[in-house]
Amino acid sequence: MALYEIPKTTTAKKLKQNEVALVASGDLRLSANKVCWPAQQELESELAAAVKSCGYSLKRAHSENKTKKHGFIDSQKYGLDVFSKIHPETPLIVAEAVWQYSHHVLHGLVAHRGPILTVANWSGTWPGLVGVLNLNGSLTKAGVKYSSLWGEDFSDSTFKKKLSRWLDSGKINHATSHVKPWKKVAQPKNEKKLGAALAEQLQQDRAIMGVFDEGCMGMFNAIIPDHLLNPTGVFKERMSQSALYFESTQVSDREAKAVFDWFVKKGVDFQFGKKHATELTKAQVMDQCKMYIAAVRLADDFGCDTIGIQYQQGLKDLMPASDLVEGTLNNVDRPPVKSRDGRRVLYKGQPVVHFNEVDECAGLDALMTYRVHKAMKQPVETTLHDLRWGDWDQSGSTDQYVWVFLISGSAPPAHFTGGWKGAFSARQPAMYFPSGGGTLAGVSKPGEIVWSRIYVENNKLKMDLGRAEVVKLPKSETDRRWQATTPQWPIMHAVTYGVSRDQMMARHKSNHIQVAYADSPANADKAMLAKAAMAAALGMEVAICGTKKNGKDWT
Repeated sequence: MALYEIPKTTTAKKLKQNEVALVASGDLRLSANKVCWPAQQELESELAAAVKSCGYSLKRAHSENKTKKHGFIDSQKYGLDVFSKIHPETPLIVAEAVWQYSHHVLHGLVAHRGPILTVANWSGTWPGLVGVLNLNGSLTKAGVKYSSLWGEDFSDSTFKKKLSRWLDSGKINHATSHVKPWKKVAQPKNEKKLGAALAEQLQQDRAIMGVFDEGCMGMFNAIIPDHLLNPTGVFKERMSQSALYFESTQVSDREAKAVFDWFVKKGVDFQFGKKHATELTKAQVMDQCKMYIAAVRLADDFGCDTIGIQYQQGLKDLMPASDLVEGTLNNVDRPPVKSRDGRRVLYKGQPVVHFNEVDECAGLDALMTYRVHKAMKQPVETTLHDLRWGDWDQSGSTDQYVWVFLISGSAPPAHFTGGWKGAFSARQPAMYFPSGGGTLAGVSKPGEIVWSRIYVENNKLKMDLGRAEVVKLPKSETDRRWQATTPQWPIMHAVTYGVSRDQMMARHKSNHIQVAYADSPANADKAMLAKAAMAAALGMEVAICGTKKNGKDWT
């Protein structure tokens, strides 16, 4: 009889009654984790006090690494080690004061059987709410049950009441009465017809989504499985960032200078310095100009209708940041790029629709937005933003709650007050981008926008849409918000119609939100309804969130 060495599996011990485990997912980059660690410690201290006041005790499931000088889970492998020591039925809190890579903890959360609570601070400087929204979207896609909490003050009675409810029952429900299923929304004939026709065209003629490497920054929620994407008529062209790097090296200095001169003539304010390590240099921008040309040529090579760049993961040590490239691509008015033989102007008179951080949900949304707005003769420029933070206007110019939509580096200048003349390019923070590179930033102009988000839930594509206004705030208030977040990045002051802060947080399944302008409130309403109709015709489950500008609902 053969003898086999039977492996032994260790089972983690359960915590004591009224003890709750805590984990903290972090960045992949050591520099970011070290800078953000004090903010995480402050959050955990306040959360522990709140948990204690509810009659429970918070137990950290992993210790601070004295060598690395932080206590984040900073890799998938380390996350596996941490979760191997957590009993699968233990009540578990994932607390975040920072941006985090969800794949560091997703494997453990997928297998966890006990109640899960994600908790975020409410700060522009330390974007825990952005990190938690990414994690929530990833958990939703993975089919994991969870609850979520957020707030400025964890000692607040309302926060502690909700926390106590989760500690006692393992579940919290938030009100989402602002959400209306598409079938309950009045569907105007013309917009419904246009949406259906655009869906039929996409499914019949099909489109190509160029993806420069999937899975940026741990955003599991940003990857659409092929079996869900392909029925919409969109197919992925999986491209390598190494190809983008190589193609950039093949662009001549003369071609790059022509792009740079175009920017200068348009009035872009390049905030140059001399120190490569910490300041923006012309050499960095010239490399970005080469990358811009390379991206357009590669998109043309593969016949892409939309492309997404990884946002430097894998390239950050080789090249400057891709921001100047990304915002420029999404603008109709942009530097012309010719084919390698000089015979054709590529994508002439149109943007090369780009989705930041290879967020494929945003990519599909952007492609739909472009086609809807083009058909309706509305502005076609679109971008995603981080749902970064929100606050009341300290200047008193509006009594509305104003969101800070702030994407990490670039937006199309057509969105800015002053257009290209209102755009500036500042060096990306060195702790993220050692090779430098300039952003493409400005203040978004006042006007009417449509916001939306495609996400995956229950193995199905879904889309939420709503309406909002971009408001003008005094320079002092804009500067306050910029300084509280990241002043190198483009900012949008948004007031969502009929959707409160907590309703947005309760429902939104991503750290990203897609936006596009329309030329009037009425046309923005029509554009939103046409895109919703297109999504429904493509087989998505659609919901309209909030109200019209006048406060009336959509029924």
